[in-house]
Amino acid sequence: MRITEIKTYVLVADNADVSLTSSAQDTILVEIYTDKGIIGYGETDTNPWVAKALIDSPGTHTMDQSMKDILIGKDPLDISKRWEELYIGTAMTGRRGAGVNAIGAIDMALWDIKGKYENKPVYELMGGNFHKTITPYASLQPLGSSFEEYRDSLVEWAEKARNLGFRAVKSEVTMNGPYAHNGMEENDEKHTLVLEAVRKALGPEIKLMVDVQYKWKTAEDALRTVKDWEEFDIYFLETPVWTDSLEDYARMHEEAPMKIAAGEWLSTSHEFYDLITKGKIDVAQPDIGRVGGLTEAKKVSKLADQFDRIIVPHCWKTSISISATAHFAFNTPSCKFIEYLPPQLCHETLRKELADEGFEFKNGLIQLPTKPGLGIKLNQEAVDKYTVL
Repeated sequence: MRITEIKTYVLVADNADVSLTSSAQDTILVEIYTDKGIIGYGETDTNPWVAKALIDSPGTHTMDQSMKDILIGKDPLDISKRWEELYIGTAMTGRRGAGVNAIGAIDMALWDIKGKYENKPVYELMGGNFHKTITPYASLQPLGSSFEEYRDSLVEWAEKARNLGFRAVKSEVTMNGPYAHNGMEENDEKHTLVLEAVRKALGPEIKLMVDVQYKWKTAEDALRTVKDWEEFDIYFLETPVWTDSLEDYARMHEEAPMKIAAGEWLSTSHEFYDLITKGKIDVAQPDIGRVGGLTEAKKVSKLADQFDRIIVPHCWKTSISISATAHFAFNTPSCKFIEYLPPQLCHETLRKELADEGFEFKNGLIQLPTKPGLGIKLNQEAVDKYTVL
């Protein structure tokens, strides 16, 4: 089997708002075609115009080749070889960041092709399943521009998540800092009040994770507040400080009363090695597209096993990435939860319309996928409606 064509599409929802902190409003859809009539689908969570340019651009020399030229005519089933060729062939422009993110979308599509060709779900091709079910946590995104609106919206989402049967929930609590919701500037005491309200709405039996989106500049700043959050029984605190601040993460690991999680923006297992060994994070959060695809995410899972860390993959995208994340989770021994953006609890149009995910959510758990490949069903009407480039 050979790759015959690669198509890329920039999709943007008709209600997209650039002032929001939500990357599920847009996506880069990658379609890889083969001479056997099999099509693989992938996406990645980065600026879709940039990813499209990286995939579609012509090469300039041997250290900066065209991704399409590297792939056309090659065997899509030799995924590790294709990954290595893409990484080395685009190293001057790529190697980290958006270049690796773009490779992630391609890699995702190649795994989809291989699964369809062999009539097996992707997790089987990756080595089988280590779990019979996976527990997803519902990610809650606040609304409003005042403290009261912010708090009340999260309480409402939390109650809905509980009623939908979720056993775990992650709440954004970001009313100041570089990615503050709607530019809010509330003090840390107000963040504590929000957490108190969300925990009360959930009850004691539901796991609670908290994402503060790089809110504090130093571990010292963070610890002044989070040491008071022990009473809320938080499973993990996500990205309290900038991911490059490895010494601060190491201190958070030693002194915070909950597990510390990070890694959503990292590309390649090399960056995760530093975050795990120097930053001492408890929970590694590879995003399947951003890290470089399922091929590279598998390397991160091996790091977690080596250093006795937990994997909880990040995913704030459409059903394509959500399905890929589920397959990764089933194949990852150290994976305790996955992030899940429920269509019933979000406003993101592409999450609701672009594709049907390839698994069943039942009794608060993701059931083992059975369909070949990623198992998704693409909605071509949505592709046509939301494609802008």
